[in-house]
Amino acid sequence: MKHLNLVPVLLASALAVPACSRPEPPKYDIGNAQVQGHYDKTTGKLASITYSSKKNGKIDTWSYMDGTRVLRIEIDKDGDGKIDRWEYYTPDQKLEKVGYSRANTGKPDAWAYQGADGTIAKLELAALPTTSDAGLPAEAPGAKAESAPREGGTSDDAAKPLIVRTEFYEKGVLARAEEDTNADGKIDKWETWQDGALAMVAFDTTGRGTPDRRLVYGPGGAVKVEVDPDGSGVFKPAPKK
Repeated sequence: MKHLNLVPVLLASALAVPACSRPEPPKYDIGNAQVQGHYDKTTGKLASITYSSKKNGKIDTWSYMDGTRVLRIEIDKDGDGKIDRWEYYTPDQKLEKVGYSRANTGKPDAWAYQGADGTIAKLELAALPTTSDAGLPAEAPGAKAESAPREGGTSDDAAKPLIVRTEFYEKGVLARAEEDTNADGKIDKWETWQDGALAMVAFDTTGRGTPDRRLVYGPGGAVKVEVDPDGSGVFKPAPKK
């Protein structure tokens, strides 16, 4: 994340004015071909910083500001004109989460949350767009209408689509996961991981909201099938057919 600190430094350099110069009327946009600051015309506060990281005059980084406080940063890493990385910050200026576009649609469809130790703590995955009968991309199940984009970027995750899988990590290692396999808004699959391997996976095949069947993986590839037909939370070996 080193480039995050670089943008304000470059801006300060670009906006530097000699102390002996005559005061000029306030400007709402100021900078150079590589970095520019954009100010709110009503409050006079810094509203955004745009930056050309490749120094080719093409803006690829948008930092949305509340004065000196960073709200979020949007980045077009591959220069194709679509945002593919979103960085969100807390009021105390700590990185809260990073959004990605796995489908390369210009909209976030995955979000990685940072833990207190700086490693990933949680990963949310949205349903990817499907293909319509006409061969055109269709909205992912549960997606909400996109709000109007801000200048130079896209809207934030207020239009966040349906999350179909959430992974939970401990010290950067996958520990468990919850999944909505049919995108109906209800979790119906639960995974438990141990030492980088799947230890157990449970399913809700009845729609009751709790698992009724699970697979328990043992050493050497052994698998036990267990069931909880009455929802008591106690699993028993599945009857043999």
